[in-house]
Amino acid sequence: MPGITMRQMPIYEFECEECGERFEELVGAEAVAACPACRSERTRRLYSTVSPPSHQPRGAAVRSNESQRREKEAGHQERLGQARKKRAAGETP
Repeated sequence: MPGITMRQMPIYEFECEECGERFEELVGAEAVAACPACRSERTRRLYSTVSPPSHQPRGAAVRSNESQRREKEAGHQERLGQARKKRAAGETP
């Protein structure tokens, strides 16, 4: 569109110095982001690697979802192992 200038605003990852919450914000380079959990403005910008344009961003939310998935899978594997032990011992699960 002629006459319209689009400024790029990167997504930055922050960590709250009050409660430890990690979050992402779409802000300008010099902007301060308030913590969504406790509303403190004592946050610090975390440095992360730049991902190539063909890859999806890897922020705190993605890492959190991945860790939750790994924990769920580990619990599932543990329950399967316990069920196998019970079957081997002649018990019903």
